[in-house]
Amino acid sequence: MQISRHKVVGIHYTLRDDNGNVLDSSEGRDPLYYLHGEGNLIPGMEEGLEGQSAGASLKLDVTPEKGYGQLDPEMVQQVPRSAFGGQEVKPGMQFHTNQGQVVTVTDVTPDAVTVDANHPLAGQNLHFDVEVVEVREATTEEIAHGHVHGPGGHQH
Repeated sequence: MQISRHKVVGIHYTLRDDNGNVLDSSEGRDPLYYLHGEGNLIPGMEEGLEGQSAGASLKLDVTPEKGYGQLDPEMVQQVPRSAFGGQEVKPGMQFHTNQGQVVTVTDVTPDAVTVDANHPLAGQNLHFDVEVVEVREATTEEIAHGHVHGPGGHQH
Protein backbone atom coordinates (compact mmCIF):
# COMPACT_ATOMS: atom_id res chain seq x y z
CA MET A 1 0.00 0.00 0.00
CA GLN A 2 1.34 3.42 -0.95
CA ILE A 3 1.22 6.59 1.08
CA SER A 4 -1.56 8.86 -0.11
CA ARG A 5 -4.24 11.10 1.37
CA HIS A 6 -6.08 9.56 4.34
CA LYS A 7 -3.56 6.79 4.95
CA VAL A 8 -2.16 6.35 8.45
CA VAL A 9 1.62 6.28 8.23
CA GLY A 10 4.20 5.22 10.82
CA ILE A 11 7.75 6.48 10.36
CA HIS A 12 11.09 6.51 12.12
CA TYR A 13 13.11 9.64 11.38
CA THR A 14 16.24 11.56 12.18
CA LEU A 15 16.32 15.31 11.52
CA ARG A 16 19.62 17.09 10.92
CA ASP A 17 20.60 20.67 10.19
CA ASP A 18 22.97 21.81 7.41
CA ASN A 19 25.97 21.00 9.65
CA GLY A 20 24.84 17.41 10.25
CA ASN A 21 23.81 18.06 13.85
CA VAL A 22 20.89 15.89 14.99
CA LEU A 23 17.96 18.14 15.94
CA ASP A 24 15.38 15.41 16.60
CA SER A 25 15.01 11.69 16.18
CA SER A 26 12.56 8.89 16.90
CA GLU A 27 15.48 6.53 17.61
CA GLY A 28 14.76 4.49 20.72
CA ARG A 29 11.08 5.51 20.69
CA ASP A 30 7.91 4.28 19.02
CA PRO A 31 7.43 5.37 15.41
CA LEU A 32 5.71 8.67 14.70
CA TYR A 33 2.20 8.02 13.34
CA TYR A 34 0.30 10.64 11.36
CA LEU A 35 -2.67 10.97 9.00
CA HIS A 36 -1.28 11.78 5.56
CA GLY A 37 -2.70 14.73 3.64
CA GLU A 38 -4.14 16.56 6.65
CA GLY A 39 -1.24 18.92 7.33
CA ASN A 40 0.03 16.95 10.32
CA LEU A 41 3.62 17.15 8.99
CA ILE A 42 5.44 20.00 7.31
CA PRO A 43 4.59 20.20 3.58
CA GLY A 44 8.03 19.15 2.31
CA MET A 45 7.96 15.99 4.38
CA GLU A 46 4.45 14.99 3.28
CA GLU A 47 5.35 15.67 -0.37
CA GLY A 48 8.51 13.56 -0.06
CA LEU A 49 6.63 10.64 1.51
CA GLU A 50 3.78 10.63 -1.03
CA GLY A 51 3.75 7.35 -2.97
CA GLN A 52 6.20 5.55 -0.65
CA SER A 53 5.41 2.14 0.90
CA ALA A 54 6.25 0.36 4.15
CA GLY A 55 9.92 -0.63 4.15
CA ALA A 56 11.07 2.43 2.19
CA SER A 57 14.11 4.32 3.46
CA LEU A 58 14.76 7.76 2.05
CA LYS A 59 16.48 11.08 2.57
CA LEU A 60 14.38 14.22 2.36
CA ASP A 61 15.88 17.69 2.09
CA VAL A 62 13.31 20.34 2.95
CA THR A 63 13.77 24.07 2.27
CA PRO A 64 12.40 26.66 4.71
CA GLU A 65 9.53 27.39 2.31
CA LYS A 66 8.37 23.76 2.59
CA GLY A 67 9.32 23.52 6.28
CA TYR A 68 8.74 26.14 8.96
CA GLY A 69 9.03 29.19 6.71
CA GLN A 70 11.57 31.96 6.48
CA LEU A 71 12.49 34.03 9.51
CA ASP A 72 10.10 36.97 9.83
CA PRO A 73 11.80 39.94 11.53
CA GLU A 74 8.37 41.35 12.46
CA MET A 75 7.89 38.35 14.77
CA VAL A 76 10.78 39.55 16.97
CA GLN A 77 9.72 42.16 19.51
CA GLN A 78 10.91 43.84 22.66
CA VAL A 79 8.47 43.89 25.54
CA PRO A 80 8.84 45.68 28.84
CA ARG A 81 10.56 43.63 31.52
CA SER A 82 7.61 44.50 33.78
CA ALA A 83 5.32 42.35 31.58
CA PHE A 84 6.92 39.31 33.22
CA GLY A 85 6.28 40.51 36.78
CA GLY A 86 8.96 39.29 39.15
CA GLN A 87 9.45 36.06 37.19
CA GLU A 88 13.01 35.10 36.35
CA VAL A 89 13.48 35.33 32.56
CA LYS A 90 16.47 33.93 30.67
CA PRO A 91 17.30 33.52 26.96
CA GLY A 92 15.94 30.22 25.64
CA MET A 93 12.85 30.23 27.85
CA GLN A 94 9.51 29.91 26.08
CA PHE A 95 6.18 31.47 26.98
CA HIS A 96 2.62 31.29 25.66
CA THR A 97 1.09 34.64 24.76
CA ASN A 98 -2.52 35.56 25.45
CA GLN A 99 -3.18 34.70 21.78
CA GLY A 100 -1.85 31.15 22.30
CA GLN A 101 1.37 31.82 20.39
CA VAL A 102 4.67 30.43 21.66
CA VAL A 103 7.54 32.92 21.92
CA THR A 104 11.18 32.27 22.75
CA VAL A 105 13.22 34.72 24.82
CA THR A 106 16.34 35.74 22.89
CA ASP A 107 17.69 38.59 25.06
CA VAL A 108 17.08 40.08 28.49
CA THR A 109 18.08 43.54 29.71
CA PRO A 110 17.06 45.25 32.94
CA ASP A 111 14.28 47.10 31.10
CA ALA A 112 13.24 44.85 28.20
CA VAL A 113 12.88 41.26 27.06
CA THR A 114 13.32 40.37 23.39
CA VAL A 115 10.99 37.58 22.27
CA ASP A 116 10.86 35.73 18.95
CA ALA A 117 7.60 34.16 17.74
CA ASN A 118 9.24 32.48 14.73
CA HIS A 119 9.31 28.68 14.90
CA PRO A 120 12.75 27.63 16.21
CA LEU A 121 13.44 25.88 12.88
CA ALA A 122 12.26 28.79 10.69
CA GLY A 123 14.81 29.78 8.07
CA GLN A 124 16.62 26.44 8.23
CA ASN A 125 17.08 23.72 5.65
CA LEU A 126 15.98 20.43 7.18
CA HIS A 127 17.50 17.06 6.34
CA PHE A 128 15.50 13.95 7.23
CA ASP A 129 16.47 10.29 7.14
CA VAL A 130 13.13 8.48 7.10
CA GLU A 131 12.10 4.84 7.30
CA VAL A 132 8.46 4.03 6.55
CA VAL A 133 7.42 1.29 8.98
CA GLU A 134 3.67 1.09 8.36
CA VAL A 135 0.98 2.30 5.98
CA ARG A 136 -2.69 1.51 6.58
CA GLU A 137 -6.14 2.78 5.72
CA ALA A 138 -7.44 5.43 8.11
CA THR A 139 -10.70 4.80 9.92
CA THR A 140 -13.73 6.98 9.25
CA GLU A 141 -13.31 8.52 12.69
CA GLU A 142 -9.62 9.33 12.09
CA ILE A 143 -10.50 11.05 8.81
CA ALA A 144 -13.33 13.01 10.48
CA HIS A 145 -11.04 14.13 13.30
CA GLY A 146 -8.02 14.80 11.05
CA HIS A 147 -5.56 12.75 13.12
CA VAL A 148 -4.56 9.21 14.08
CA HIS A 149 -6.31 7.39 16.94
CA GLY A 150 -5.15 4.37 18.90
CA PRO A 151 -1.57 3.16 19.28
CA GLY A 152 0.85 5.82 18.13
CA GLY A 153 -1.95 8.36 17.83
CA HIS A 154 -4.39 10.45 19.84
CA GLN A 155 -6.66 8.89 22.46
CA HIS A 156 -10.11 10.42 23.09
